[in-house]
Amino acid sequence: MRPATTPSDFALARRLAAHARPYWRHLTLLALLGLFAAPMALLNPIPLKIAVDSVLGSQPLPGFLQALLPEALTGSKSSILLFAVGLVVLISLISRLRDLLYNVLKTYIREKLLLDFRGQLFDRAQRLSLSYHDTTGTADTVYRIQRDSAAIGQLVVGSAIPFLSSVAMVVGMIYVSMRIDWQLAIVALVVIPVLYLVTNAMKRRTRTQSRQVKQLESRVQAVVQETLGALLAVKTFGQEERENRRFARKAKDGARARVGLAWTEGTAGLMIGLTTAVGMALVLYVGVSHVTAGVLTLGQLLVVVAYLGQFYDPLRTISRKIAAVQLDLASVERAMALLDEPPDAPERPDARSVERAQGSVAFRDVTFAYEPNHPVLHDLAFEAPAGTRVAIMGATGAGKSTLVS
Repeated sequence: MRPATTPSDFALARRLAAHARPYWRHLTLLALLGLFAAPMALLNPIPLKIAVDSVLGSQPLPGFLQALLPEALTGSKSSILLFAVGLVVLISLISRLRDLLYNVLKTYIREKLLLDFRGQLFDRAQRLSLSYHDTTGTADTVYRIQRDSAAIGQLVVGSAIPFLSSVAMVVGMIYVSMRIDWQLAIVALVVIPVLYLVTNAMKRRTRTQSRQVKQLESRVQAVVQETLGALLAVKTFGQEERENRRFARKAKDGARARVGLAWTEGTAGLMIGLTTAVGMALVLYVGVSHVTAGVLTLGQLLVVVAYLGQFYDPLRTISRKIAAVQLDLASVERAMALLDEPPDAPERPDARSVERAQGSVAFRDVTFAYEPNHPVLHDLAFEAPAGTRVAIMGATGAGKSTLVS
Protein backbone atom coordinates (compact mmCIF):
# COMPACT_ATOMS: atom_id res chain seq x y z
CA MET A 1 0.00 0.00 0.00
CA ARG A 2 1.41 3.37 -0.98
CA PRO A 3 1.86 5.78 1.91
CA ALA A 4 -0.96 8.25 2.33
CA THR A 5 -1.89 10.96 4.73
CA THR A 6 -4.22 9.88 7.53
CA PRO A 7 -7.72 11.27 6.93
CA SER A 8 -9.44 13.24 9.68
CA ASP A 9 -12.50 11.94 11.48
CA PHE A 10 -14.59 14.58 9.69
CA ALA A 11 -13.35 13.44 6.27
CA LEU A 12 -14.14 9.83 7.14
CA ALA A 13 -17.59 10.85 8.37
CA ARG A 14 -18.32 12.60 5.07
CA ARG A 15 -17.33 9.53 3.09
CA LEU A 16 -19.38 7.26 5.34
CA ALA A 17 -22.37 9.56 4.84
CA ALA A 18 -21.91 9.31 1.07
CA HIS A 19 -21.93 5.49 1.24
CA ALA A 20 -25.01 5.52 3.50
CA ARG A 21 -26.98 8.08 1.45
CA PRO A 22 -28.90 5.48 -0.65
CA TYR A 23 -30.42 4.16 2.59
CA TRP A 24 -31.42 7.47 4.14
CA ARG A 25 -35.08 6.46 4.41
CA HIS A 26 -34.19 3.28 6.30
CA LEU A 27 -31.74 5.18 8.50
CA THR A 28 -34.34 7.85 9.25
CA LEU A 29 -36.82 5.20 10.38
CA LEU A 30 -34.09 3.53 12.45
CA ALA A 31 -33.22 6.87 14.06
CA LEU A 32 -36.87 7.49 14.94
CA LEU A 33 -37.12 4.05 16.51
CA GLY A 34 -33.94 4.81 18.44
CA LEU A 35 -35.30 8.16 19.62
CA PHE A 36 -38.52 6.45 20.71
CA ALA A 37 -36.47 4.72 23.41
CA ALA A 38 -36.11 8.06 25.23
CA PRO A 39 -39.82 8.62 26.07
CA MET A 40 -40.17 4.94 26.97
CA ALA A 41 -37.26 5.31 29.39
CA LEU A 42 -38.93 8.39 30.87
CA LEU A 43 -42.10 6.36 31.50
CA ASN A 44 -40.33 3.46 33.26
CA PRO A 45 -40.21 5.02 36.78
CA ILE A 46 -43.77 6.41 36.64
CA PRO A 47 -45.51 3.22 37.93
CA LEU A 48 -43.08 3.09 40.87
CA LYS A 49 -43.80 6.71 41.75
CA ILE A 50 -47.56 6.09 41.56
CA ALA A 51 -47.28 3.04 43.84
CA VAL A 52 -45.11 4.80 46.42
CA ASP A 53 -46.77 8.22 46.50
CA SER A 54 -50.41 7.48 45.63
CA VAL A 55 -50.92 3.91 46.93
CA LEU A 56 -48.57 3.62 49.89
CA GLY A 57 -48.72 7.37 50.50
CA SER A 58 -51.46 9.94 50.18
CA GLN A 59 -50.14 12.05 47.30
CA PRO A 60 -52.54 12.65 44.38
CA LEU A 61 -51.80 11.25 40.95
CA PRO A 62 -49.77 13.46 38.60
CA GLY A 63 -51.96 16.07 36.93
CA PHE A 64 -51.64 14.68 33.40
CA LEU A 65 -52.81 11.25 34.57
CA GLN A 66 -55.80 12.68 36.43
CA ALA A 67 -56.83 14.47 33.24
CA LEU A 68 -56.45 11.36 31.08
CA LEU A 69 -57.85 8.59 33.30
CA PRO A 70 -61.53 8.00 34.14
CA GLU A 71 -62.66 8.27 37.74
CA ALA A 72 -63.06 4.49 37.96
CA LEU A 73 -59.24 4.16 37.87
CA THR A 74 -58.52 6.99 40.28
CA GLY A 75 -61.29 6.55 42.85
CA SER A 76 -59.55 4.04 45.14
CA LYS A 77 -56.03 2.96 46.01
CA SER A 78 -56.68 -0.60 44.78
CA SER A 79 -57.70 0.66 41.33
CA ILE A 80 -54.67 2.96 41.23
CA LEU A 81 -52.43 -0.01 42.11
CA LEU A 82 -54.00 -2.11 39.32
CA PHE A 83 -53.42 0.77 36.93
CA ALA A 84 -49.76 1.02 38.00
CA VAL A 85 -49.28 -2.73 37.53
CA GLY A 86 -50.94 -2.65 34.11
CA LEU A 87 -48.79 0.33 33.14
CA VAL A 88 -45.65 -1.68 33.92
CA VAL A 89 -46.77 -4.45 31.53
CA LEU A 90 -47.84 -1.98 28.80
CA ILE A 91 -44.56 -0.05 28.91
CA SER A 92 -42.59 -3.29 28.76
CA LEU A 93 -44.63 -4.59 25.80
CA ILE A 94 -44.19 -1.39 23.79
CA SER A 95 -40.46 -1.32 24.59
CA ARG A 96 -39.97 -4.93 23.49
CA LEU A 97 -41.84 -4.33 20.22
CA ARG A 98 -39.65 -1.30 19.56
CA ASP A 99 -36.54 -3.40 20.25
CA LEU A 100 -37.73 -6.09 17.81
CA LEU A 101 -38.34 -3.64 14.96
CA TYR A 102 -35.13 -1.76 15.72
CA ASN A 103 -32.92 -4.87 15.68
CA VAL A 104 -34.40 -6.30 12.47
CA LEU A 105 -34.09 -3.00 10.61
CA LYS A 106 -30.59 -2.43 11.97
CA THR A 107 -29.44 -5.82 10.71
CA TYR A 108 -30.99 -5.22 7.27
CA ILE A 109 -29.29 -1.84 6.82
CA ARG A 110 -25.95 -3.11 8.09
CA GLU A 111 -25.92 -6.08 5.71
CA LYS A 112 -26.93 -3.95 2.72
CA LEU A 113 -24.23 -1.37 3.47
CA LEU A 114 -21.65 -4.12 3.87
CA LEU A 115 -22.67 -5.86 0.65
CA ASP A 116 -22.37 -2.66 -1.40
CA PHE A 117 -19.09 -1.61 0.21
CA ARG A 118 -17.47 -5.01 -0.27
CA GLY A 119 -18.59 -4.98 -3.90
CA GLN A 120 -16.82 -1.65 -4.45
CA LEU A 121 -13.65 -2.89 -2.74
CA PHE A 122 -13.64 -6.12 -4.76
CA ASP A 123 -14.15 -4.21 -8.01
CA ARG A 124 -11.27 -1.84 -7.15
CA ALA A 125 -8.98 -4.75 -6.22
CA GLN A 126 -9.55 -6.37 -9.61
CA ARG A 127 -8.77 -3.15 -11.46
CA LEU A 128 -5.44 -2.54 -9.71
CA SER A 129 -2.32 -3.64 -11.54
CA LEU A 130 -0.48 -6.90 -11.00
CA SER A 131 2.53 -4.93 -9.81
CA TYR A 132 0.43 -3.47 -6.98
CA HIS A 133 -0.65 -6.94 -5.84
CA ASP A 134 2.91 -8.26 -6.22
CA THR A 135 4.21 -5.45 -4.03
CA THR A 136 1.45 -5.34 -1.41
CA GLY A 137 0.42 -8.99 -1.32
CA THR A 138 -3.08 -10.32 -1.82
CA ALA A 139 -3.57 -11.29 1.83
CA ASP A 140 -3.71 -7.67 2.96
CA THR A 141 -6.22 -6.87 0.21
CA VAL A 142 -8.38 -9.86 1.21
CA TYR A 143 -8.28 -8.72 4.84
CA ARG A 144 -9.45 -5.25 3.87
CA ILE A 145 -12.32 -6.62 1.77
CA GLN A 146 -13.52 -9.25 4.23
CA ARG A 147 -12.62 -7.89 7.67
CA ASP A 148 -12.05 -4.14 7.52
CA SER A 149 -15.13 -3.54 5.39
CA ALA A 150 -17.43 -4.81 8.16
CA ALA A 151 -16.69 -1.65 10.15
CA ILE A 152 -18.87 0.49 7.87
CA GLY A 153 -22.07 -1.12 9.15
CA GLN A 154 -20.90 -0.91 12.74
CA LEU A 155 -20.06 2.78 12.42
CA VAL A 156 -23.22 3.87 10.59
CA VAL A 157 -25.75 1.61 12.30
CA GLY A 158 -24.09 0.41 15.48
CA SER A 159 -22.51 3.70 16.57
CA ALA A 160 -24.06 6.75 14.90
CA ILE A 161 -27.73 5.85 15.54
CA PRO A 162 -27.21 4.75 19.19
CA PHE A 163 -25.16 7.91 19.71
CA LEU A 164 -28.07 10.09 18.57
CA SER A 165 -30.51 8.09 20.69
CA SER A 166 -28.26 8.45 23.73
CA VAL A 167 -27.98 12.21 23.23
CA ALA A 168 -31.77 12.51 22.99
CA MET A 169 -32.19 10.41 26.12
CA VAL A 170 -29.65 12.52 28.04
CA VAL A 171 -31.46 15.73 27.06
CA GLY A 172 -34.82 14.27 28.10
CA MET A 173 -33.50 13.06 31.44
CA ILE A 174 -31.90 16.44 32.18
CA TYR A 175 -35.13 18.30 31.36
CA VAL A 176 -37.38 16.11 33.53
CA SER A 177 -34.87 16.04 36.41
CA MET A 178 -34.62 19.85 36.26
CA ARG A 179 -38.41 20.09 36.52
CA ILE A 180 -38.43 17.89 39.64
CA ASP A 181 -35.32 19.20 41.45
CA TRP A 182 -32.92 21.48 39.58
CA GLN A 183 -30.24 21.24 42.28
CA LEU A 184 -30.05 17.45 41.94
CA ALA A 185 -29.84 17.80 38.16
CA ILE A 186 -26.94 20.25 38.46
CA VAL A 187 -25.11 17.84 40.77
CA ALA A 188 -25.61 15.05 38.21
CA LEU A 189 -24.20 17.21 35.39
CA VAL A 190 -20.89 17.72 37.22
CA VAL A 191 -19.58 14.43 35.78
CA ILE A 192 -19.89 15.50 32.11
CA PRO A 193 -16.62 17.56 31.92
CA VAL A 194 -14.73 14.71 33.61
CA LEU A 195 -16.13 12.17 31.14
CA TYR A 196 -15.12 14.44 28.26
CA LEU A 197 -11.53 14.71 29.51
CA VAL A 198 -11.22 10.94 30.04
CA THR A 199 -12.65 10.13 26.61
CA ASN A 200 -10.52 12.68 24.78
CA ALA A 201 -7.35 11.43 26.48
CA MET A 202 -8.03 7.83 25.46
CA LYS A 203 -9.23 8.48 21.90
CA ARG A 204 -5.90 9.19 20.20
CA ARG A 205 -4.11 6.33 21.94
CA THR A 206 -6.88 3.89 21.07
CA ARG A 207 -6.81 4.86 17.37
CA THR A 208 -3.06 4.29 17.15
CA GLN A 209 -3.32 0.88 18.82
CA SER A 210 -6.27 -0.05 16.59
CA ARG A 211 -4.26 0.63 13.43
CA GLN A 212 -1.45 -1.55 14.78
CA VAL A 213 -3.88 -4.38 15.56
CA LYS A 214 -5.24 -4.33 12.01
CA GLN A 215 -1.76 -4.36 10.46
CA LEU A 216 -0.60 -7.28 12.60
CA GLU A 217 -3.74 -9.33 11.98
CA SER A 218 -3.32 -8.74 8.26
CA ARG A 219 0.23 -10.13 8.48
CA VAL A 220 -1.03 -13.27 10.23
CA GLN A 221 -3.49 -13.84 7.38
CA ALA A 222 -0.66 -13.32 4.90
CA VAL A 223 1.35 -16.14 6.50
CA VAL A 224 -1.62 -18.51 6.28
CA GLN A 225 -2.35 -17.64 2.66
CA GLU A 226 1.29 -17.87 1.55
CA THR A 227 1.83 -21.21 3.28
CA LEU A 228 -1.34 -22.88 2.01
CA GLY A 229 -0.83 -21.40 -1.46
CA ALA A 230 2.64 -22.98 -1.65
CA LEU A 231 1.83 -26.11 0.34
CA LEU A 232 3.49 -28.42 -2.22
CA ALA A 233 6.79 -26.58 -1.85
CA VAL A 234 6.48 -26.49 1.94
CA LYS A 235 5.94 -30.25 2.10
CA THR A 236 8.61 -30.99 -0.49
CA PHE A 237 11.31 -29.20 1.49
CA GLY A 238 9.98 -30.18 4.93
CA GLN A 239 9.37 -26.60 6.07
CA GLU A 240 6.24 -27.24 8.14
CA GLU A 241 7.92 -26.43 11.46
CA ARG A 242 9.49 -23.28 10.07
CA GLU A 243 6.09 -22.07 8.86
CA ASN A 244 4.53 -23.00 12.22
CA ARG A 245 7.11 -20.85 14.00
CA ARG A 246 6.53 -17.98 11.60
CA PHE A 247 2.76 -18.19 12.10
CA ALA A 248 3.10 -18.38 15.90
CA ARG A 249 5.41 -15.35 15.95
CA LYS A 250 3.05 -13.21 13.90
CA ALA A 251 -0.02 -14.43 15.81
CA LYS A 252 1.61 -13.62 19.17
CA ASP A 253 2.37 -10.09 17.98
CA GLY A 254 -1.27 -9.65 17.05
CA ALA A 255 -2.47 -11.11 20.35
CA ARG A 256 -0.21 -8.78 22.34
CA ALA A 257 -1.55 -5.80 20.40
CA ARG A 258 -5.13 -6.91 21.09
CA VAL A 259 -4.38 -7.24 24.81
CA GLY A 260 -2.86 -3.76 24.83
CA LEU A 261 -5.94 -2.34 23.12
CA ALA A 262 -8.22 -4.15 25.61
CA TRP A 263 -6.18 -2.69 28.48
CA THR A 264 -6.61 0.84 27.11
CA GLU A 265 -10.35 0.37 26.56
CA GLY A 266 -10.73 -1.27 29.98
CA THR A 267 -8.91 1.60 31.66
CA ALA A 268 -11.23 4.07 29.95
CA GLY A 269 -14.25 2.02 31.04
CA LEU A 270 -12.95 1.94 34.63
CA MET A 271 -12.53 5.72 34.72
CA ILE A 272 -15.95 6.28 33.15
CA GLY A 273 -17.66 3.89 35.58
CA LEU A 274 -15.91 5.40 38.58
CA THR A 275 -16.86 8.93 37.49
CA THR A 276 -20.55 8.08 37.07
CA ALA A 277 -20.55 6.19 40.42
CA VAL A 278 -19.24 9.29 42.19
CA GLY A 279 -21.94 11.35 40.46
CA MET A 280 -24.65 8.95 41.58
CA ALA A 281 -23.32 8.97 45.14
CA LEU A 282 -23.49 12.77 45.23
CA VAL A 283 -27.04 12.71 43.85
CA LEU A 284 -28.10 10.17 46.50
CA TYR A 285 -26.57 12.26 49.29
CA VAL A 286 -28.19 15.50 48.17
CA GLY A 287 -31.49 13.76 47.36
CA VAL A 288 -31.86 12.17 50.79
CA SER A 289 -31.11 15.56 52.34
CA HIS A 290 -33.90 17.11 50.27
CA VAL A 291 -36.39 14.38 51.31
CA THR A 292 -35.46 14.95 54.96
CA ALA A 293 -35.98 18.69 54.52
CA GLY A 294 -39.37 18.16 52.86
CA VAL A 295 -38.27 19.53 49.48
CA LEU A 296 -38.93 16.17 47.75
CA THR A 297 -41.26 13.27 48.41
CA LEU A 298 -39.82 9.78 48.56
CA GLY A 299 -41.53 8.90 45.29
CA GLN A 300 -40.03 11.94 43.58
CA LEU A 301 -36.57 10.97 44.84
CA LEU A 302 -37.01 7.44 43.48
CA VAL A 303 -38.05 8.88 40.11
CA VAL A 304 -35.07 11.26 40.01
CA VAL A 305 -32.64 8.49 41.00
CA ALA A 306 -34.15 6.18 38.35
CA TYR A 307 -33.90 8.92 35.73
CA LEU A 308 -30.32 9.71 36.64
CA GLY A 309 -29.46 6.02 36.56
CA GLN A 310 -30.79 5.98 33.00
CA PHE A 311 -29.11 9.34 32.40
CA TYR A 312 -25.71 7.89 33.25
CA ASP A 313 -26.24 4.82 31.05
CA PRO A 314 -26.37 6.82 27.79
CA LEU A 315 -23.52 9.00 29.05
CA ARG A 316 -21.43 5.86 29.54
CA THR A 317 -22.57 4.65 26.12
CA ILE A 318 -21.47 7.90 24.47
CA SER A 319 -18.10 7.89 26.23
CA ARG A 320 -17.39 4.24 25.49
CA LYS A 321 -18.54 4.55 21.88
CA ILE A 322 -16.13 7.42 21.27
CA ALA A 323 -13.25 5.29 22.57
CA ALA A 324 -14.34 1.92 21.13
CA VAL A 325 -15.23 3.35 17.71
CA GLN A 326 -11.55 4.01 17.05
CA LEU A 327 -11.04 0.36 16.03
CA ASP A 328 -13.83 0.67 13.46
CA LEU A 329 -12.43 3.99 12.21
CA ALA A 330 -9.02 2.34 11.76
CA SER A 331 -10.69 -0.40 9.69
CA VAL A 332 -12.57 2.11 7.55
CA GLU A 333 -9.34 4.05 6.96
CA ARG A 334 -7.71 0.89 5.60
CA ALA A 335 -10.70 -0.01 3.43
CA MET A 336 -10.99 3.52 2.03
CA ALA A 337 -7.26 3.50 1.28
CA LEU A 338 -7.85 0.53 -1.04
CA LEU A 339 -10.64 2.42 -2.81
CA ASP A 340 -8.33 5.43 -3.19
CA GLU A 341 -5.48 3.40 -4.67
CA PRO A 342 -5.08 4.65 -8.26
CA PRO A 343 -4.59 2.08 -11.01
CA ASP A 344 -1.09 2.10 -12.53
CA ALA A 345 -2.51 2.03 -16.05
CA PRO A 346 -5.78 4.01 -16.11
CA GLU A 347 -8.13 3.60 -19.05
CA ARG A 348 -7.64 6.21 -21.78
CA PRO A 349 -10.83 8.02 -22.82
CA ASP A 350 -10.05 7.35 -26.50
CA ALA A 351 -9.18 3.66 -26.02
CA ARG A 352 -10.40 1.32 -28.74
CA SER A 353 -12.00 -2.05 -28.12
CA VAL A 354 -9.75 -5.04 -28.84
CA GLU A 355 -10.92 -7.09 -31.78
CA ARG A 356 -10.53 -10.86 -31.89
CA ALA A 357 -6.93 -11.71 -30.90
CA GLN A 358 -4.85 -13.66 -33.41
CA GLY A 359 -2.28 -15.01 -30.93
CA SER A 360 0.84 -13.16 -32.05
CA VAL A 361 2.81 -11.13 -29.48
CA ALA A 362 5.28 -8.33 -30.18
CA PHE A 363 7.44 -6.36 -27.74
CA ARG A 364 9.08 -3.21 -29.09
CA ASP A 365 11.56 -1.37 -26.85
CA VAL A 366 9.71 -2.28 -23.65
CA THR A 367 11.09 -1.14 -20.28
CA PHE A 368 9.34 -2.13 -17.07
CA ALA A 369 9.89 -1.34 -13.37
CA TYR A 370 8.02 -2.30 -10.21
CA GLU A 371 9.43 0.80 -8.52
CA PRO A 372 10.58 4.10 -10.06
CA ASN A 373 14.25 4.23 -11.16
CA HIS A 374 14.68 0.46 -10.70
CA PRO A 375 13.81 -1.13 -14.07
CA VAL A 376 13.63 -4.92 -14.31
CA LEU A 377 13.38 -5.10 -18.12
CA HIS A 378 15.44 -2.80 -20.37
CA ASP A 379 14.49 -1.99 -23.97
CA LEU A 380 13.12 -5.47 -24.60
CA ALA A 381 12.24 -6.29 -28.23
CA PHE A 382 11.09 -9.58 -29.77
CA GLU A 383 8.19 -11.06 -31.70
CA ALA A 384 6.41 -14.40 -31.23
CA PRO A 385 4.12 -15.32 -34.16
CA ALA A 386 0.93 -17.23 -33.45
CA GLY A 387 1.45 -20.97 -33.02
CA THR A 388 5.18 -20.78 -32.29
CA ARG A 389 7.00 -21.84 -29.13
CA VAL A 390 9.37 -19.40 -27.45
CA ALA A 391 12.02 -20.31 -24.87
CA ILE A 392 12.97 -17.62 -22.36
CA MET A 393 16.40 -18.12 -20.80
CA GLY A 394 18.43 -16.07 -18.38
CA ALA A 395 20.06 -15.94 -14.95
CA THR A 396 18.05 -15.78 -11.74
CA GLY A 397 16.64 -12.31 -11.30
CA ALA A 398 17.01 -11.38 -14.95
CA GLY A 399 13.25 -10.77 -15.29
CA LYS A 400 11.93 -13.98 -16.84
CA SER A 401 8.89 -14.23 -14.55
CA THR A 402 8.20 -10.52 -14.97
CA LEU A 403 8.25 -10.92 -18.74
CA VAL A 404 5.80 -13.83 -18.65
CA SER A 405 3.54 -11.98 -16.24
